[in-house]
Amino acid sequence: MDGELLERQAGEDERRVETALRPRSLEEYLGQKQIVDNLRVFLEAARQRGEPLDHVLLAGPPGLGKTTLAHVIAHEMGASIRATSGPAIERAGDLAAILTHLEPLDVFFIDEIHRLSPTLEEILYAAMEDFQLDLVVGQGPTARSVKLDLPRFTLIGASTRVGLLTSPLRERFGIVHHLEYYPEGDLRQILKRSAGLLDVSLVDGAASEIARRSRGTPRIANRLLRRVRDFAQVDAVEKIDAAVARHALERLQVDEYGLDEVDRRFLVAIGEKFGGGPVGLNTLSAAIGEEKDTIEEFIEPYLVQIGFVDRTPRGRCATPRALRHLGLEPGRQRPAPRQRRLLD
Repeated sequence: MDGELLERQAGEDERRVETALRPRSLEEYLGQKQIVDNLRVFLEAARQRGEPLDHVLLAGPPGLGKTTLAHVIAHEMGASIRATSGPAIERAGDLAAILTHLEPLDVFFIDEIHRLSPTLEEILYAAMEDFQLDLVVGQGPTARSVKLDLPRFTLIGASTRVGLLTSPLRERFGIVHHLEYYPEGDLRQILKRSAGLLDVSLVDGAASEIARRSRGTPRIANRLLRRVRDFAQVDAVEKIDAAVARHALERLQVDEYGLDEVDRRFLVAIGEKFGGGPVGLNTLSAAIGEEKDTIEEFIEPYLVQIGFVDRTPRGRCATPRALRHLGLEPGRQRPAPRQRRLLD
């Protein structure tokens, strides 16, 4: 199977495709109904007052539409959007350059905002609260502080790990929304819309088959749709029905729960090597060759959501449901307690 098929982050080529499929307005945005309904009220109120929307923090797993919502908000406000990411801003001067070039009502979007350094977070405090930029000019005894006025703007931060944000920064966001995994019905609607934009003939049964295996994530749903389209095109199939979609997804080794090779390796390690758990994160990271951040941000959230993994104070456990899915028996090959302690 293509190891990147269910990759949670989008590559450069995929970002271009996502941009083409991205909804432009709240009317076109499918799913996350309560969030969209609330944003509609907040945006209308801001427009009536002629003010920028309050600062927005969007939290949730990758691929659920945080970046899309940021662009939708900018469009609804009739404003320009400046987009960057936490890792891309390395120095205070980089952040200051962006802030000083904003226009009134502009949207400043920072993806992975939890990865900003503490120094950069402190610069944002005054920028978000007072619309001022505090700069230190010079060094040593001659250093002095200079305040620059900034236009009133909206900062939108997106984070997969909002708990890593410092409390002072979190408290400066007036609007906080947590995006949830999408139900199958919403994913079907997203797939039908994407199929129309891609000029793909997709029947309802095929949309359901793809949606069911998309891990509740629109990005993955659209990625699977494009791969199913490839199989249909090469096989000279004009209309993608449930059988065509199922055959393609089986060839891609995406199972009925949407689990990929990395997920199965993670679950098998807990089930076979560690008898179903509990097992520590450091041990699991070494056992499957994945970074701890990758496990916590990209692998675990969905497995916890569908009831395949429990996170306990003693470590990760595979649930009986997960073990049955893998054809394993609970308690199989459990290491001795002392061995597990040494591994952790």
